[in-house]
Amino acid sequence: MRDLPRQLSAAELAELFEGRTRFVERLALVENPLDHAREVASTLSDDEKKEVLDAHPAIGAKATSERSQREQGSDDDPAVLAELAELNAAYEERFGFRFVVFVNGRPRREIVPVLRQRMTRTREEELRTAVDELVQIAISRWRTS
Repeated sequence: MRDLPRQLSAAELAELFEGRTRFVERLALVENPLDHAREVASTLSDDEKKEVLDAHPAIGAKATSERSQREQGSDDDPAVLAELAELNAAYEERFGFRFVVFVNGRPRREIVPVLRQRMTRTREEELRTAVDELVQIAISRWRTS
Protein backbone atom coordinates (compact mmCIF):
# COMPACT_ATOMS: atom_id res chain seq x y z
CA MET A 1 0.00 0.00 0.00
CA ARG A 2 1.40 3.37 -1.03
CA ASP A 3 1.33 6.50 1.06
CA LEU A 4 -0.61 9.43 -0.29
CA PRO A 5 1.60 11.62 -2.50
CA ARG A 6 2.68 15.19 -1.78
CA GLN A 7 2.12 16.20 -5.39
CA LEU A 8 0.43 14.70 -8.45
CA SER A 9 0.18 16.03 -11.98
CA ALA A 10 -3.15 16.73 -13.64
CA ALA A 11 -2.56 13.67 -15.84
CA GLU A 12 -2.00 11.41 -12.81
CA LEU A 13 -5.07 12.81 -11.07
CA ALA A 14 -7.13 12.43 -14.24
CA GLU A 15 -6.38 8.72 -14.18
CA LEU A 16 -7.53 8.46 -10.57
CA PHE A 17 -10.70 10.50 -11.17
CA GLU A 18 -11.59 9.14 -14.66
CA GLY A 19 -10.98 12.36 -16.55
CA ARG A 20 -9.35 15.74 -16.69
CA THR A 21 -12.01 17.95 -15.14
CA ARG A 22 -11.87 21.38 -13.53
CA PHE A 23 -11.69 19.60 -10.17
CA VAL A 24 -8.60 17.65 -11.30
CA GLU A 25 -6.98 20.85 -12.58
CA ARG A 26 -7.47 22.49 -9.18
CA LEU A 27 -6.20 19.46 -7.29
CA ALA A 28 -3.01 19.43 -9.38
CA LEU A 29 -2.15 22.83 -7.87
CA VAL A 30 -2.52 21.61 -4.27
CA GLU A 31 0.17 20.03 -2.14
CA ASN A 32 -1.05 16.67 -0.79
CA PRO A 33 -3.96 16.66 -3.27
CA LEU A 34 -5.63 13.46 -2.11
CA ASP A 35 -5.47 14.58 1.53
CA HIS A 36 -7.20 17.82 0.52
CA ALA A 37 -9.54 16.48 -2.16
CA ARG A 38 -12.67 16.72 0.01
CA GLU A 39 -11.79 20.26 1.00
CA VAL A 40 -11.24 21.29 -2.63
CA ALA A 41 -14.43 19.47 -3.67
CA SER A 42 -16.43 21.49 -1.13
CA THR A 43 -15.49 24.65 -3.06
CA LEU A 44 -16.77 23.34 -6.40
CA SER A 45 -19.93 24.65 -7.99
CA ASP A 46 -22.73 22.16 -8.59
CA ASP A 47 -21.80 22.19 -12.29
CA GLU A 48 -18.20 21.27 -11.47
CA LYS A 49 -19.36 18.49 -9.14
CA LYS A 50 -21.65 17.15 -11.86
CA GLU A 51 -18.75 17.24 -14.35
CA VAL A 52 -16.47 15.12 -12.16
CA LEU A 53 -19.25 12.67 -11.22
CA ASP A 54 -20.39 12.25 -14.82
CA ALA A 55 -16.82 11.35 -15.83
CA HIS A 56 -17.28 8.02 -14.01
CA PRO A 57 -18.94 5.08 -15.76
CA ALA A 58 -22.39 4.08 -14.56
CA ILE A 59 -22.43 1.02 -12.31
CA GLY A 60 -23.17 -2.01 -14.47
CA ALA A 61 -22.39 -0.17 -17.71
CA LYS A 62 -19.27 -0.67 -19.80
CA ALA A 63 -16.38 0.81 -17.84
CA THR A 64 -14.32 3.57 -19.41
CA SER A 65 -11.00 2.20 -18.13
CA GLU A 66 -9.51 -1.18 -17.32
CA ARG A 67 -9.24 -0.07 -13.71
CA SER A 68 -12.96 0.76 -13.53
CA GLN A 69 -13.78 -2.58 -15.10
CA ARG A 70 -11.88 -4.41 -12.34
CA GLU A 71 -13.40 -2.28 -9.58
CA GLN A 72 -17.00 -2.65 -10.66
CA GLY A 73 -17.07 -6.14 -9.26
CA SER A 74 -18.54 -9.26 -10.68
CA ASP A 75 -22.07 -10.29 -11.45
CA ASP A 76 -23.14 -10.33 -15.06
CA ASP A 77 -26.63 -11.59 -14.21
CA PRO A 78 -28.85 -10.00 -16.88
CA ALA A 79 -31.60 -9.30 -14.32
CA VAL A 80 -29.15 -7.45 -12.04
CA LEU A 81 -27.70 -5.49 -14.96
CA ALA A 82 -31.19 -4.54 -16.17
CA GLU A 83 -32.20 -3.40 -12.69
CA LEU A 84 -29.01 -1.36 -12.33
CA ALA A 85 -29.62 0.27 -15.72
CA GLU A 86 -33.17 1.18 -14.68
CA LEU A 87 -32.07 2.50 -11.28
CA ASN A 88 -29.15 4.43 -12.78
CA ALA A 89 -31.53 6.15 -15.21
CA ALA A 90 -33.99 6.97 -12.40
CA TYR A 91 -31.15 8.29 -10.24
CA GLU A 92 -29.82 10.54 -13.00
CA GLU A 93 -33.35 11.76 -13.72
CA ARG A 94 -33.93 12.55 -10.03
CA PHE A 95 -30.57 14.11 -9.16
CA GLY A 96 -29.15 15.28 -12.49
CA PHE A 97 -25.78 13.54 -12.15
CA ARG A 98 -24.34 10.04 -12.25
CA PHE A 99 -24.58 7.66 -9.30
CA VAL A 100 -21.09 7.07 -7.88
CA VAL A 101 -20.33 4.56 -5.15
CA PHE A 102 -17.11 3.03 -3.88
CA VAL A 103 -17.80 -0.52 -5.04
CA ASN A 104 -14.55 -1.98 -3.76
CA GLY A 105 -15.06 -5.27 -5.61
CA ARG A 106 -18.55 -5.97 -4.26
CA PRO A 107 -20.84 -7.89 -6.62
CA ARG A 108 -23.21 -5.62 -8.52
CA ARG A 109 -26.23 -7.21 -6.82
CA GLU A 110 -24.98 -5.72 -3.53
CA ILE A 111 -25.04 -2.24 -5.06
CA VAL A 112 -28.74 -2.40 -5.98
CA PRO A 113 -30.00 -1.82 -2.39
CA VAL A 114 -27.39 0.93 -1.89
CA LEU A 115 -28.64 2.72 -4.99
CA ARG A 116 -32.27 2.31 -3.89
CA GLN A 117 -31.52 3.73 -0.45
CA ARG A 118 -29.63 6.69 -1.86
CA MET A 119 -32.61 7.53 -4.09
CA THR A 120 -34.50 8.53 -0.92
CA ARG A 121 -32.11 11.36 -0.06
CA THR A 122 -32.13 15.03 -0.92
CA ARG A 123 -30.11 16.28 -3.88
CA GLU A 124 -27.74 18.14 -1.56
CA GLU A 125 -27.10 15.07 0.59
CA GLU A 126 -26.59 12.92 -2.46
CA LEU A 127 -24.25 15.36 -4.18
CA ARG A 128 -22.10 15.50 -1.05
CA THR A 129 -22.12 11.70 -0.69
CA ALA A 130 -21.36 11.04 -4.36
CA VAL A 131 -18.36 13.38 -4.34
CA ASP A 132 -17.10 11.80 -1.11
CA GLU A 133 -17.41 8.34 -2.69
CA LEU A 134 -15.47 9.63 -5.70
CA VAL A 135 -12.63 10.77 -3.45
CA GLN A 136 -12.61 7.39 -1.67
CA ILE A 137 -12.29 5.67 -5.06
CA ALA A 138 -9.33 7.87 -6.06
CA ILE A 139 -7.53 7.32 -2.75
CA SER A 140 -8.04 3.57 -3.00
CA ARG A 141 -6.78 3.60 -6.57
CA TRP A 142 -3.63 5.42 -5.54
CA ARG A 143 -2.94 3.12 -2.59
CA THR A 144 -3.46 -0.08 -4.54
CA SER A 145 -1.67 0.89 -7.74
